[in-house]
Amino acid sequence: MAPATHDFDLAGLRLSPGEGRRLALRVPIEPLLLGSERYTAEPAQVPVELSVSRMSGGGYALRVRFSAAVRGPCMRCLSEASPLVEVEAREVDRPGGGDELDSPYVHDETLDLAGWARDAFALAMPVKILCREDCAGLCPVCAADLNEAGPEHHHESAPDPRWAKLRELKLE
Repeated sequence: MAPATHDFDLAGLRLSPGEGRRLALRVPIEPLLLGSERYTAEPAQVPVELSVSRMSGGGYALRVRFSAAVRGPCMRCLSEASPLVEVEAREVDRPGGGDELDSPYVHDETLDLAGWARDAFALAMPVKILCREDCAGLCPVCAADLNEAGPEHHHESAPDPRWAKLRELKLE
């Protein structure tokens, strides 16, 4: 089993320019709050594949890959949802290379792997977290789960009060 890692010491790999390593690690991903609802990554310790390459002239090219389920309430019917999210993210950190080549996750040759994995996971999540693709949601009138109630569920609409005076007219 791979060790759980929050921060990773890149200098400890002692890579020569042009050399790279692929590592199997486990990373905890902190829960996310979306629309006041809490979503967590499962499993709690997500297995990740970290690829680290030392660039000539200094710095690192980084890639992280993993898949995890995002567990939380369905955004339509509020039942439990857990779609699988595939994540692949890349970062480059080259000191003195400008903003585009300066990774916010690398400080003094230490990679904030947990922070990077959490951000990459959040960016890879679907826009709508659903229990299933064809989720019908909740009835806007009575809040019944339309997935269970079926297509025959409906309510009589109340007459529009703005037309009340017209209903009083007697036409012969």
